[in-house]
Amino acid sequence: MAIRVRKKVEYSMYERSYLPEVVRGLGVSLRHFFGNLFGNRKTRLLQTLRYPDEKRLYPERFRGQHRLLPREDGSSRCVACYMCATACPAYCIHIVADESPDDEIEKYPAAFEIDMLRCIYCGFCVEACPEDAIRMDTGLHTPAFLNRQDAVLGRVDLLGLLGRAGTAPAYGAQNYREDKPRGS
Repeated sequence: MAIRVRKKVEYSMYERSYLPEVVRGLGVSLRHFFGNLFGNRKTRLLQTLRYPDEKRLYPERFRGQHRLLPREDGSSRCVACYMCATACPAYCIHIVADESPDDEIEKYPAAFEIDMLRCIYCGFCVEACPEDAIRMDTGLHTPAFLNRQDAVLGRVDLLGLLGRAGTAPAYGAQNYREDKPRGS
């Protein structure tokens, strides 16, 4: 087995003196500085938001805080199939299934919890749900928590969150499924 030895490269004096690159970097910094200082007022306002008074508009597909969708009777659409918990790469969803008192539904989640500190907002749980029971269309950031116990949102907390007005059904396979009648 032959060992390759790297040949010594001779750099020119220009390449060894980092001065041209330093000047180029300062030029970029000064261009941005003076552009923000004397530039167009409209571009300056687009870059800076005065947060409590002005809020940034998020795109339609922004993955915000989770919510569970209710049925007409107020119970969760979730049938405790564990698909969202299985698809979650962060293992932040915890479900405990129980037999449903409704004859048409086999199971329901006796406990449905999401640890918001572990969640990476990938949206895999939304895509995996066959019942379109979980969505991330609230448009809300996860709030700050004072302790870890407050960061675990349960079924009641998740059912209480509302989606943004005019939000279409969840993206992905759910849109396809809603067009087809059940059982086909």
